[in-house]
Parts: sequence; structure tokens; C-alpha cells
Amino acid sequence: MKDFYDQAIQWLTGPQVFSMIRASLLILFGLLIARLISKGVRSLLDTKLDTHGLMLATRVSYYLILGLFLISAMRELGFSLNVLLGAAGILTVAIGFASQTSASNLISGMFLLVERPFRIGDIIKVGTTTGEVLTIDLLSVKLRTFDNLFVRIPNETLIKTEITTLTRFPIRRFDLLMGVAYKEDIEHVKKVLFDVAENNPLCLEEPKPLFIHQGFGDSSVNFQFSIWAKRENFLELKNSIQIEIKKAFDDAGIEIPFPHRTLYTGAQTDPFPVQLSKTETNTEFTQE
Repeated sequence: MKDFYDQAIQWLTGPQVFSMIRASLLILFGLLIARLISKGVRSLLDTKLDTHGLMLATRVSYYLILGLFLISAMRELGFSLNVLLGAAGILTVAIGFASQTSASNLISGMFLLVERPFRIGDIIKVGTTTGEVLTIDLLSVKLRTFDNLFVRIPNETLIKTEITTLTRFPIRRFDLLMGVAYKEDIEHVKKVLFDVAENNPLCLEEPKPLFIHQGFGDSSVNFQFSIWAKRENFLELKNSIQIEIKKAFDDAGIEIPFPHRTLYTGAQTDPFPVQLSKTETNTEFTQE
């Protein structure tokens, strides 16, 4: 028992214990310094970078300072720097072969960071998914959809897919496709539409509304009516303007026709052709 105590005291008073204490102090001091420097970087660049750039700068500064202190702590424990660099190189190669998909996402994330097609807080559409950007990480982008679902999209997918940023510009245009009966006066229809847009407070005066003739359909004269709104008012305008146009057309007696067909039986003396709605065109009619 005495020999055990003597060995324990000898080990505790040996140089390796003081090396471990110094290494531990270096790590603790490194955590403190890294946190202080990252906070300083955040306050210094707060007005110069957006949320995404600020987050990236603070993370890089934090892990860079912490990494330097970790290397110093390992050297204090007797590890050679050359051995550490060699082991890190071998580990990097092994991880690269084992996770080629992750490496592809990492490289794609670097391209996204440089190109910056969207920012944190933007509303984007990727394929059939539309949502708000929560984070932009090196491997993936996290979205929150309008029905409050969390969606993770790999960066490689974003590089290969068309991305639509819905909130990139301050105004948006709403295109309403519709048609009126052939008997209607198109100039009168145009005036009614412009009056509705003028009376709607959400519709912008500049750019001005557009009336574009789209052609002659089977049952109607088709056109496009386009109006502009501020980005935050787009959905409200989209809902309100259609209700107001329907009411204005009803008040003005303007007909929005439904598709229909007229069938002739071939009899020369029959003055009453049979008219069918679109849902009845697949039914065969005969007249004796």
C-alpha cells in the first residue's frame, strides 16, 4: 500500500501532470478568447453584413481561434505538430472517400455562399416546395413552409435546381387571366378594370396596370390584366382584386361566359339548334 501511495505522489508531482494542467488551462482560455473575439466580430460587422454573412464570420472567427488554442494544448501534452498534420491529412482523405455526397454538398454550399441567390428570411421556391429560409449551412438549407413544416434541402440539389426567390424585390406583379363574352365592348371592359385597380388602395399607381389581349377563345375574348403591389401586400391584393372585379362586372352587366357548344342536326328546316354546355359534349344526340 505504501508503494502505491509513493507512486501516486510521484505521478502527481511529475511533469506530465503540470502539462495536463497547462493544456486544460489553454483550452479553457481558448474558449473564453474565442467567444469574446466572435462577439467582437459580430458587433464590428453588424451594420456591414447581412444575417447570413454575420453568422458565417462569427463562426469562422470562433473556430479559428479555438483551433489554435487546441493545437497549443496538444503540443503542451507532447504531441508533434507534424504528426497532427499528417493524421489530419489522412483523416481528411478517408472522410472524403467515405462521404462523397457530403463533400459535394460542402462544395455546393461554398458556391451558394459566394453567389448568394437568397438570404436568411427570404421566401424561396425550390421545385414544389415554398418556404422561408431559416438557415444557410455548408451542407444544406433549412426552410419553414407556410403550413409550418421543417424542410431540409441539400446544397447540391439547390445548385442543380431552379430557385425562385419570391421576396428578392420590393414589388410583385399579379397576372389575372380571364375572358368576356364576344358581345361585350372591350373598351368598356378595360375601363371597368382600370377603375377597380384605381379604387383598390393596395394596387400601385406605378408601374401602371396592364391590359394585354391574349386572343379569341372558343367562347370568350381572352385577355390578361396585370397589376402591381408591394411584396407584403401581394396576397391580400390577389384575393381582394378578384372579388372586386367580379362585383364590378356584375354591376356593369359584363358577362364572363362558360364554355359551350352548338350542335346542328343537318335538317334544313330545323330553326332550333341544340346548345350544349362543355360537360355535355361527350353525349351523342340524334333528331328524327
